[in-house]
Amino acid sequence: MKVFLIYLVNLISSDLLMIAAFDYSSTNTPTSNGDVFVKNHDELDIEFLGNVEGKPWRFQTNMYGNGSTNRGREERYRLWFDPSKEFHRYSILWNPTKIIFWVDNVPIREIKRKAEMKGDYPQKPMSLYATIWDASSWATSGGKFGVDYTFSPFVSEFKDIALDGCNVSESLTTDTRDNYNNINCSASDQLLMTSDYSTISPKQGAAMRRFRERYMYYSYCYDTVRYAVPPPECVILTAEKDRFKDTGRLKFGGSHTKVHRVRRRRRRNRSTPVVSAEL
Repeated sequence: MKVFLIYLVNLISSDLLMIAAFDYSSTNTPTSNGDVFVKNHDELDIEFLGNVEGKPWRFQTNMYGNGSTNRGREERYRLWFDPSKEFHRYSILWNPTKIIFWVDNVPIREIKRKAEMKGDYPQKPMSLYATIWDASSWATSGGKFGVDYTFSPFVSEFKDIALDGCNVSESLTTDTRDNYNNINCSASDQLLMTSDYSTISPKQGAAMRRFRERYMYYSYCYDTVRYAVPPPECVILTAEKDRFKDTGRLKFGGSHTKVHRVRRRRRRNRSTPVVSAEL
């Protein structure tokens, strides 16, 4: 699926149901402009990393700017639900100063733009895509499990897709694509930057911290093998850093089994949802 609307600044939100059997490799819901800016594209991703029966579903968020594909900014997480059972809402806010990823109205990641990022922060108009593709070499348990095509076809369903921002579809032509900064999006910029969903409230911030503590198992910001010096947008938190080794992985290595045991113990002591913006 491709939505043929090109936005310069936007909020993208959609309910997604993964109707797919086990062992597919990757379902990607990105914003990108690779078809227009072939050598210096921007991209924001929410990617499901395949699934092994009986194990938690995993997904990642990512960001590229100006073709910086050699500087991946991945964060990886476990889901606290089975996305194939019912629809859930996935959202991305992207404006000139920040990017926020959301799952079911819970913010899970915030990237604040820093001047030191230069072109690594997405700035060019992008379109919305949804794809299912074979990423067997890396997606499911680091490439341990390939796609089992006996379970095909693999299907995703979307509903209530919403795009809010500066529609530049008619303004962006072959002649003007290199002068995209001249497109006037000041009205939509102001609307998005002052909207409720452009700011994480204290209650939502607490929900985000709980999510990251319980479900994030990789962050490039703590991966000293890839980045001896963290990229400029990284906010190093002592509580998070203490949970990671130098590779960015959790100390227990991201083991499904151990996470299951820990999570089951926690559930015995809770009657409220594990992650909720209302907590």
